[in-house]
Order: sequence, then C-alpha cells, then structure tokens
Amino acid sequence: MNASTSLKAPELLLPAGSLAKMRAAYDFGADAVYAGQPRYSLRARNNEFRLEQIDQGIAEAHQRGKKFFLTSNLLPHNDKVRTYLRDIEPIIAMKPDGIIMADPGLIMMVLDKMHSGAWNHVPIHLSVQANTTNHATVKFWQKVGVTRIILSRELSLDEIEAIRNECPDMELEVFVHGALCIAYSGRCLLSGYFNRRDANQGTCTNACRWEYKHSAAQETDSGDVAPIKLEGDFNFANEQQQAESAFAACGGSPRHPAAEQVYLLEEAGRPGQHMPVMEDEHGTYIMNSKDLRAVEHVARLAQIGVDSLKVEGRTKSQYYVTRTAQIYRRAIDDAVAGKPFNPELIAQLDSLSNRGYTSGFLERRPVQDYQSYETGGSHAQHSQYVGEVLQVSDGWAQIETKNKFSVGDTIEVIHPSGNRLVKLEQMKNDKGQPIDVALGNPIKVWIPVPGQEDATRGALVARLL
Repeated sequence: MNASTSLKAPELLLPAGSLAKMRAAYDFGADAVYAGQPRYSLRARNNEFRLEQIDQGIAEAHQRGKKFFLTSNLLPHNDKVRTYLRDIEPIIAMKPDGIIMADPGLIMMVLDKMHSGAWNHVPIHLSVQANTTNHATVKFWQKVGVTRIILSRELSLDEIEAIRNECPDMELEVFVHGALCIAYSGRCLLSGYFNRRDANQGTCTNACRWEYKHSAAQETDSGDVAPIKLEGDFNFANEQQQAESAFAACGGSPRHPAAEQVYLLEEAGRPGQHMPVMEDEHGTYIMNSKDLRAVEHVARLAQIGVDSLKVEGRTKSQYYVTRTAQIYRRAIDDAVAGKPFNPELIAQLDSLSNRGYTSGFLERRPVQDYQSYETGGSHAQHSQYVGEVLQVSDGWAQIETKNKFSVGDTIEVIHPSGNRLVKLEQMKNDKGQPIDVALGNPIKVWIPVPGQEDATRGALVARLL
C-alpha cells in the first residue's frame, strides 16, 4: 500500500463504562463510543449509565461531532420482554446513533414501533452475540431492517473479506482488541453452572478465568469419570512444553498422546468438585483465553472495507480506554496515509494489563496460541498506570495516585496532544512537603511540569517498568 492509495478510514469505536471514560475515548481519538442500557446489556453489573447519563452522553457526543451507540443486547426471558418497550422508549427519544441488539424478538418489536411512526428511526446494529459468521446471515438481517452487523469473532480476515464482497452495501463492524469469550460470544454456561448467573443476562462471572487444578482420570465401567491418584508431582511447565512441541493444530499435525486421555478439573474455590474435561482435535473446553490484539491487522481491515473497528472493555479502566483509543487511532491514520505498520504500537499495547495477546481467529495459529494456561489475571508488561492529573498550578501537576511510583522513576505523561517521558526528580505531598515515594492508596501528590502546563492538564501518568 502506498500514499496514493485511496482508503476510507474505518470508524474507531471505544467502550464507555462511564461519562469520564466516554470523554477520554473522544479526547484520544475515538469516533464513537458504546454504552450499556440498564438491565438490558451484557455488563449489567458494571454499568454507570442510567437514563440521565445516557441523555448527557448523547448530547455531549453530538456537540463534539461524535457518535454514541447504546448496547441493549441481552437475550431476554419473558419477564424482560414484557418491560422492554417501556424501558427502551425514552432512550429512543434521545436519538442515539444506533442501538446494538441481539434478540430477534426484541428487534422485531422495536422495528415495528419505528415503522409505524410511533418512534423515531434509530439504526439497529446486530450484536456480536448473534454470532454472524456468513454472508447469507448478513443478507437476512439486512432484509429485516438492520443497518450494521457486528461480525463474529470466530472469522478469519479472508472470511471477513468474502462477506464484504458478497454484501457491499451493508455496514460491517469487527472487534480488534479486548477480552475474548472462550465460547461463541456469550454462549458459555460456566457462569450459570457455578453461580446461577447467566452470561446472556449480563451477569457473567468469568468462570473461565478462575484457577483450576488438573488431575488425571479414567472412565469407569459405568461410564462415570473417576480421578486417578498420581504418583509424584505433576509439573505443569514441563507438561506444557512437551505439549507445545507436539500439539495438533486444527486439521493439522499428529496429536499429543496426552490429548487422548480424559482429565478432571477442580476449581480452586470448590475443593472436591471434580469436572471431567476431554479434548478432541478442536481443543479443550474449559480454559482461559488470551486477549485479542489486532492492531497489526488494521490496514488489512481498512483495505477490506470494514466500516468500524471496535475495542472491547466497558468494565476496563480509563487508562485502558485512553491507551487503546490513542494507539488504534494512530494505526488507522497510518493505514489511511499509506504508511507501513509501526511495530512500536504493539509494544505500547503491552503496557496495558493483559492475559497475553493473540490475533484470535483473524489468522490461523496453533491452538495453544489462543489460551493462557498459567494465569487468569491480567499483567502489565512494560509500564504501569500510576495516576491521573487532577489540576495544574504554577508549574506543578496534582496527581491522584493509582499505583506506587517514586522519585527517580521514568514516567510517561499521556495526553491528547502527545505523550512524553519524564525523569521524576522531585515530588511533594498535598501539604507541600518533599517526599520520595507516592503510594497508591490513592493519595494526592504534586510533580513538577515546568513549561508543560497545557500538555499536562487532564493527562494520565504511567511508570516505565
């Protein structure tokens, strides 16, 4: 691709778990955000948006020339169907730029209201929860009246391109960053099994991320699975190394002999409850997925003609929103300008807490590349978010700390006008007294920013590790 190539910039769509995160997303390059409808989105337990905040968010977005989408994508039982039209009507009147929905019945009900003239027309976007994996399904929803399809994460780049070629006049949206569901999006039953919290009702407890113990097992004559007492210690690292050297990719090389066995999993918080887990040529069924990172594929997705690139994470921090917006904005702008991909963007994303990165199904990789076997938590690789600038006065910036940092550290000031590295040579507490260490309680401290006041207001601060 060269600079003369005419390439349409895809929309950059960021998550907004709050008004503050929405503003950060816009400040750092997002074209649009998506927020959740109370009771009817899949982040029902972690959603700061109520009707008042939704109305304010839409108004602020439109004042800035940005877009605001509302997520309303649960798969409801009868009780929520009964109340749905009542609860969505005031939001439709606020004129969001789109409603993200998954349930065919609710989509039918909303479109009936719009077609009858009773409600304003608001574009309907089909949620990734609907698991759209082929062009025939895209055409079906286009005939129904849906404006945009959020394609399933299980598609490769070539499959996305084939759908675009078959459906040239349909808006397509693709996830490029964030957590991956180990099941088809939202179709997992683990949370419901363990906690009676239904993932498709917005209450997923991320049971796939929990720590599980592993033990060998065998099938009895009665068909039950019983544990085998192991002699000696089980060395996970050695077993994984051996598996990775001989593991079969889908449809590929010979399978590891251990893949033919049946095993039991025991979750750390439920001792004595053994769950049989078996593996076939497609992999095992209870494990922890790595996080999606597709920044290196932004240019290809833009060339394909994808209309919107989406970042997952309505429950993530403002630092996460800021970083991903800034980095993916640069990737989109570079692609449109015909510039080669900048690998520094990958290193910058490593500064975010993550479970290890994968490009998911966008390109075919060995099966072990998709899962993080050693931990269910997130870890920052190169830098750590340590604070937020609250105010700037007389060449000093007041920081509300999030994590510990010290005099002598190299910190990065992250600002919409550009980032900069600073060697921290002095610091004082909120009483003006010199200090060497800022704890992450949080507390308020001051750091010097001489001559950089405007480029510091509203900034976030990270410490290089």
